[in-house]
Amino acid sequence: MSLSTQGQTMVSALVFSTLLWLSLILALRFCLKLLLSYHQWMFEKHGRISNTTKVWVPLVRLLSSRKPLLYSYQSSLPHLPVPAIQDTVSRYLESVRPLLTDLEFKRMTDLANEFESNLGNRLQRYLKLKALWATNYVSDWWEEYVYLRSRGPIMVNSNYYGMDFLYVTPTSVQAARAGNTITALLLYRRKVNREELKPSRVPGTVIPLCAAQCERMFNTTRTPGVETDVLQHWLDSEFVAVYHRGRYFRLWVYRAGRLLSPREIEYQIQRILDDPSPALPGEEKLGALTAGDRIPWAQMRKQYFSSGVNKRSLDAIERAAFFVTLDDEEQGMRGDDPEGNLDSYAKSLLHGKCYDRWFDKSFSVVIYKNGKSGLNAEHSWADAPTVAHLWEYTLATDAFQLGYTEDGHCKGEVEPSLPQPQRLVWNIPAEVQAQVSSSLAVAQALADDVDCHVFPFREFGKGRIKKCRISPDAFIQISLQLAYYRDRSGFCLTYEASMTRLFREGRTETVRSCSNESCAFIKALESGETEEECRRLFQLASEKHQNLYRMAMTGAGIDRHLFCLYVVSKYLGVESPFLKEVSLGSFPEGGYI
Repeated sequence: MSLSTQGQTMVSALVFSTLLWLSLILALRFCLKLLLSYHQWMFEKHGRISNTTKVWVPLVRLLSSRKPLLYSYQSSLPHLPVPAIQDTVSRYLESVRPLLTDLEFKRMTDLANEFESNLGNRLQRYLKLKALWATNYVSDWWEEYVYLRSRGPIMVNSNYYGMDFLYVTPTSVQAARAGNTITALLLYRRKVNREELKPSRVPGTVIPLCAAQCERMFNTTRTPGVETDVLQHWLDSEFVAVYHRGRYFRLWVYRAGRLLSPREIEYQIQRILDDPSPALPGEEKLGALTAGDRIPWAQMRKQYFSSGVNKRSLDAIERAAFFVTLDDEEQGMRGDDPEGNLDSYAKSLLHGKCYDRWFDKSFSVVIYKNGKSGLNAEHSWADAPTVAHLWEYTLATDAFQLGYTEDGHCKGEVEPSLPQPQRLVWNIPAEVQAQVSSSLAVAQALADDVDCHVFPFREFGKGRIKKCRISPDAFIQISLQLAYYRDRSGFCLTYEASMTRLFREGRTETVRSCSNESCAFIKALESGETEEECRRLFQLASEKHQNLYRMAMTGAGIDRHLFCLYVVSKYLGVESPFLKEVSLGSFPEGGYI
């Protein structure tokens, strides 16, 4: 049956209008991507804005959505550019100049020139080829080779921590704090899943940042392998895994599709706290497997946790939304030496007892006996700013939105028919228990080697530094250089992380904060130069640091480019004396390639 002339006209009009609409959307996205590729605005001084930037700002505002979803800008973000090899080599030589003698610098310059004129161009061509098809030419290799292929412990070496409020504890009831904290985290997950969070932006601007790291925040576990670990992510999970006094539990936080109220979660947590059952043989310190070396853990997991009751219990932990430790210690600013106790608090969050956290989970929440909280995050799936945003939301929602009753309990009602939290069951043979003891010894030695000192600084803050027209970041970094020089009478390679989330799937870049300018200031200060001269050199050092940071943010850094060239050389099986020299000081994890 053929369409009438009128029907054919309507179908043609429908197809044409659809194609026109799609073309318009793609054109707008392309225009926005071009606009977001412009970064000169970042290098312009306050009050000295170029005409180009003055035109650029309203165009970005015009093409930006007024009510964007979390991932609205992802397809409009530019790809990370591959810097020119001569630029990277030149910047590298400038960064190491203050650290080398004249003879050492001449040798390094010769190696760099030889690399740039020969092998470097070949490696660069392969890297540019990858950049054509990859969303980000750095991030996949960075995740694999720097994080997932590391065979040493991830505890301390890779995982990091976040603290609770220092001066305020919303409640001293452990179960109640756990109830509100778990609820707040799940509310955040709901916002991520529904894309209700506003996209992060460069502070004070409309420039969006990549949100890709939010995708694996929940329901994610790093599983060990013999050669490389793997990040496993599940679309959803209706339970959390809980550890208390050597026992593991599965706690369902949804019932018939409804998120339990904070009071109901508190009630369930209290049931776990009141459970008198002892830990099973080998269960108490099982988490030490995630704290030790990765290869033994991978071997144990494959041999003893791939079937039966052990697999079911391990699945409950690995597929959980996140991990919760109900710690039987008290932490925070307390006792006769409240500030001194911050050291113990930090070390507890960083490594605990080396077996009472599950370091493979994307993050583990710790709730202490006195109501203090904190979190330990695995590093491979995201960087600290993403986790900091999650934790900031959690603390604010816990204290100011959910709140507590006058006697410190969560608000809401309890459904009397809630099932008991499910105790996880294990069958831990002697071979696994022996490996647990071995992994615990490795982890304990690492934890004992950590010297951590945390203190609140109240003399002044970033506001006073800004009044002096100095970047707070530059002030701190130059201060660290000065402290190191006074302690060691010299300088060293210094790493500060800068984000590259102006680009799609961007993560970090290195800011080499030990510069010729910072060294000149410190030498002048320590040799007794005049105050006026020291002020001048300090201003130059600060401006240099800010410029280095901006270059790192806009894809003109040094280390990620050299790292990727090094990876390409390993794939091709060629050796470069220059890259070998660079790798020893710049990315020691390069040994995993």
